[in-house]
Amino acid sequence: MTETTTPAKKSVPLWAQIAIWAFLAGLLILVRFGLSRASNPMAEIGQPVPDFDLVYFEGYEYNGAAEMKLSDLRGKIVVINIWASWCKPCEQEAPELEEAWGLYKERGDVVFIGVDYVDTPEGAFGYLKKFGITFPNAPDLESAISSILNRQMGVPETYLIDREGVLRQIKIGPFASIAEIQAFVANAE
Repeated sequence: MTETTTPAKKSVPLWAQIAIWAFLAGLLILVRFGLSRASNPMAEIGQPVPDFDLVYFEGYEYNGAAEMKLSDLRGKIVVINIWASWCKPCEQEAPELEEAWGLYKERGDVVFIGVDYVDTPEGAFGYLKKFGITFPNAPDLESAISSILNRQMGVPETYLIDREGVLRQIKIGPFASIAEIQAFVANAE
């Protein structure tokens, strides 16, 4: 009787198993991120901005409305400034934004809206009072608005939306002067 031996099965080394599982997990994360981005509308320059809700801070409403949709502002030029109380560059531009708002407010066809990015109510109200901000402001605690606007780098970022609701320009970083803000708004006139 002859003995037959079966060759021992070689197992995949542990490091290779870990690498394969890590690769698969990374691939799943990338697919999920891609699907999430595809299902969530995002603003693109030259395209209409997807509609979203604005629920203003008390005392910082627009024309007495505590909440509205972006589409309610169709027919007006909309300047959306994303800021945070913990952002030092935001402090640099706050006085200029408020002064520019004063120049456009009476015209009625240009609206400035502040969007407070992932902040505390105490920090937000402290910032608004410190800089004497009077233009409408809304919180963005879950970053829903900044995600739709496709926030690029951080805060501050400012978005220019024309009268038809089309995103015309994005300013990353703080404005240096009122003249720069006026030139920015002129791109939608």
